Amino acid sequence: MRFSTAALLLLVACGNGTDPRIETDPVLVGAGDIASCISTNDEATARLLDTLPGTVFTAGDNDYSDGLVAPAYGVCFDSTWGRHRARLHPAPGDDDRRGTSLTLDDYYAYFGAAAHPPSGAYSYDLGAWHIVVLNATPSVDTAQLSWLQADLTAHPTLCALAIAHRPRFSSGNTGSSPGMGAVFQTLYDHGVELLISGNDHDYERFAPQAPDQTLDAAAGVVQLVVGTGGKSHGTINFPLELNSVAQNDDSYGVLRLVLRPASYEWRFVPVPGRTFSDAGQRPCH
Repeated sequence: MRFSTAALLLLVACGNGTDPRIETDPVLVGAGDIASCISTNDEATARLLDTLPGTVFTAGDNDYSDGLVAPAYGVCFDSTWGRHRARLHPAPGDDDRRGTSLTLDDYYAYFGAAAHPPSGAYSYDLGAWHIVVLNATPSVDTAQLSWLQADLTAHPTLCALAIAHRPRFSSGNTGSSPGMGAVFQTLYDHGVELLISGNDHDYERFAPQAPDQTLDAAAGVVQLVVGTGGKSHGTINFPLELNSVAQNDDSYGVLRLVLRPASYEWRFVPVPGRTFSDAGQRPCH
């Protein structure tokens, strides 16, 4: 039996649990906590990217040394997610820091201008959306917080999202990061829809929240932890943080966002052999 090219693309999309319609709006897809030379799970998530069109993001901890006499930074990443570098916007994580002084020099050298040295913080537009990428390693300092406030003020779009390695809220092994409180407050004050993070090696979605963790369906920020890029699994801790509405700690995969002019759709796409997913849609504030 012969299939047309369009039919084959449709079959691939359906097999990955994605919307089989041809999207006219931008798609953003990615995860954090990704590449290890002693794991094959990063290759499994890279194969997902092979079938998913769109702009690729990372949520930090792109390339791990695993405590070994490691190859040069980026070798493990380059053999998997690295084949998508032409469409990728990275964010730095703690494990991207190398050397005795734990700098991001190797991260900047590997990703080049896409990493936006020397600060590692930058923003870009994707369709009608404004996207901010933060350097939360080891924290977002006052200078970067001032930059964030100025950037969001200068880009008053209806729909915006932020990506930072450290999550403000998380029920995983490392847990919530109180030091991200000022960032979350700033995102909330500017009507940002989503904060996407890694750090904990699991998937978790929170309902829209105000900075004090009260539910706020009208103006709250949705925190998504997507540390499922392939390095390893963590553990979702109980009791869960307030307003945690979806959790999984045994499925590698990527988050796929369709960024519509006044709304967004999300879907967690697991690697083959896993059945967990989390999907839905929300209007922008």
